[in-house]
Amino acid sequence: MTQNRTDMNVKIILALTLVHFTGDFFNSFITPLLPTFAGKFSLSMLQIGIISGLGRFLAFIVQPTVGYLSDRYRTRLFSLGGPTLAMVFVCCACIAPSYAVLLVCVVLASSGSAMFHPATAGMVHTYAGKRLGFSLSIFNMGGTLGFGLGPLFITWFVAYYGLHLTPAVLIPGLLLMAILFKIVPLPEGERLKNRTFWGSLNEAFGGVWRLIAIIWLMMVLRAFCAHAFRTFLPVLYAQEGFSLMSIGLLVSLFTIAGTVSGLLGGYISYKTGYKKIFYLSYILSTPAFLILLFATGKWVYPAIFLAGFSIMATLPLGVALAQELAPKGRSMVSSIMMGFAFGLGGIMSPLVGGLADLFSIRSVLTVIAFVPLITTGLVHFLPGGRVAREA
Repeated sequence: MTQNRTDMNVKIILALTLVHFTGDFFNSFITPLLPTFAGKFSLSMLQIGIISGLGRFLAFIVQPTVGYLSDRYRTRLFSLGGPTLAMVFVCCACIAPSYAVLLVCVVLASSGSAMFHPATAGMVHTYAGKRLGFSLSIFNMGGTLGFGLGPLFITWFVAYYGLHLTPAVLIPGLLLMAILFKIVPLPEGERLKNRTFWGSLNEAFGGVWRLIAIIWLMMVLRAFCAHAFRTFLPVLYAQEGFSLMSIGLLVSLFTIAGTVSGLLGGYISYKTGYKKIFYLSYILSTPAFLILLFATGKWVYPAIFLAGFSIMATLPLGVALAQELAPKGRSMVSSIMMGFAFGLGGIMSPLVGGLADLFSIRSVLTVIAFVPLITTGLVHFLPGGRVAREA
């Protein structure tokens, strides 16, 4: 059986990583264009928060269900159909004629993004061999690199060609999906004995549900901080006179930094375990955010890289640790750590936007910057060493 192999299947891990890259590359277009949408439709901070929060809300709703179905059925509908749906409607969002149509496109694109994340993340475990943390870091690198390069590309494209030509970028994306269909295998599925959703949760998590809940809460708070900064910093910098392409570069630096730290953390975790990296990430994130908020001029660029490096280092490790604790429901636990956690963290964006309307973006983000330091207390409850994997 493929599951018993101890060596990492590099070809399939890279194919899954490319799926992750492509889906998130297109999905990243919305955030750096928020200032453009705000100007086009005269949006308030609350309305901007709704755009961002809707995407996360769909992840919150869709991903656990898809994770449950991915563990039960062998189909490429989620792993390849999801990114295709995301690509199509992200491009449609760029040419939306009204705020209402924009919201509909964001909902459909986010649903596609929510579909493929748990399905592909669950498959990584099957082909990772003994290097689950490292394999998930490579897989995560694809997504964060997509989120990093996407803003650079779309702001350059819109600056030179305009929003109306955005659908043209669909062509290479759809061709790539057709190629990946021949490479990405059918998921094996876990064939859990219990047929109900809640019964499957109980079977998959059993006696480790308390640890899973702690990891999930940590992932929620991490996602809340990262998403708040990623959503509202572009608007803040637009108000302060940064160009659209400069904003795209800043969003990219934040995410690419997470790619670097996630990959580095995954590699180191194979020797040190996860706990030390969680401590380091959460302790460093608060001062990194504060440095970013008070940086000016060119200092903003290294500061935003430092902030992204700190807060996103544990993104793949939370998924890896949860999969090792609950190996019977890999797609389901991936959906809870990614979609359910990211979604709940992100749907608070309208609240952040409403507070920013009342006070200011910088003031609200300054308070949020202290959340990682507070979260450090939860790291104490994590397992200290490596978690044994089932053969």
